Amino acid sequence: MGERITTLDAIRGVAVLGILVMNAVSFGLEPAAYWNIGAGGIDTWFDWVIGGAGEIFVDQKFMGLFSMLFGAGIVLFFERARDKGRRAGWLSFWRNLLLLGIGILHGALWDGDVLILYAICSVFLIALHRLRAAMLFALGGLAILGAVALALVVQPTIESAADLGQFWLPEADVAPDVVGDGFFGFGAAARVDGWFVADGFLRALGMMLIGVALYRTGVITGARSPAFYRRLAVWGFGIGLPLSIGGFTWMAATDFSADVAIMGAVPNTFATLPLALAYLSLIALWNLRGEGALHRRIHAVGRMALTNYLTQTIIGVIVLRTLFEPGDLNRSWILLFIVAVWVVQLAWSQPWLDRFRYGPFEWVWRCATYRSLQPLRA
Repeated sequence: MGERITTLDAIRGVAVLGILVMNAVSFGLEPAAYWNIGAGGIDTWFDWVIGGAGEIFVDQKFMGLFSMLFGAGIVLFFERARDKGRRAGWLSFWRNLLLLGIGILHGALWDGDVLILYAICSVFLIALHRLRAAMLFALGGLAILGAVALALVVQPTIESAADLGQFWLPEADVAPDVVGDGFFGFGAAARVDGWFVADGFLRALGMMLIGVALYRTGVITGARSPAFYRRLAVWGFGIGLPLSIGGFTWMAATDFSADVAIMGAVPNTFATLPLALAYLSLIALWNLRGEGALHRRIHAVGRMALTNYLTQTIIGVIVLRTLFEPGDLNRSWILLFIVAVWVVQLAWSQPWLDRFRYGPFEWVWRCATYRSLQPLRA
């Protein structure tokens, strides 16, 4: 096995912990509460603080960071397989076809799965991986701009909150005919569903392509100087935070009106890349400081990112959906759940990897990829 790039593990570990902050909202609250803070889970001023902080600092940003890591990982696997003399193209295709299957199973449990998008995007990444870093970065930026343009086109077609359905309204306020108007139907609900799918695809593809560019230039592997990462963090926060805060303020000032439901996400979409780069820089700087107990635990969470991502959903569905009704919880309780899961995953990942080479889901994926039983004991 080649030497591990610990900066990748650290960034991946923080990213997978970070995406739980938003995913947990959809586990335990009304579907619309993920997008519309006023749609559920608000009982106190502290719930508003939690919701606003999630929108400003977390929403899209950690998923973007996770996407960049996944993009880099897909190309890293391809290149290592090629260097070992394997049929890298076919092996990567089969591996990502398996990822698609994992995503479909995960999506059957929870409709917020992102692995399906990653598996689809992998085809484009492998086809374009030989391009120069500047071109990959440019193509990634164009994909993100495509998501922005799509939002600006779809928003004027929304005539009322009812057109947005469960995307924006609590289930109790959604008429049955709106609920039943799906992606392959007609009308506003179909346009919203279509926008939702296309937006997710374009943002995921864009961040994954940028992740490959950052891998090519050594940014995402921790190969640049501390001064570089400090400058990148300042630049990222300086651009990203005003955009993210401005977008949230705009939405809040309209009382989360349907008139800006889709278009209001545009500033946040623009903020995602600079803030993700700022977070990446801080993590890289922290990782360069040495290897303490917390470093090892975060690295372990990152090495078991697939297992931790999937088990977050399993725990969330069991605890927040099976034991509670959506109206029973608020954002404060969701935050308590998030912290508890973080503690569990930080506690279990390192002891597991002290005994085994891979996380359980990583091992199953690896065995299926190579179509043979792979050694598991460390």
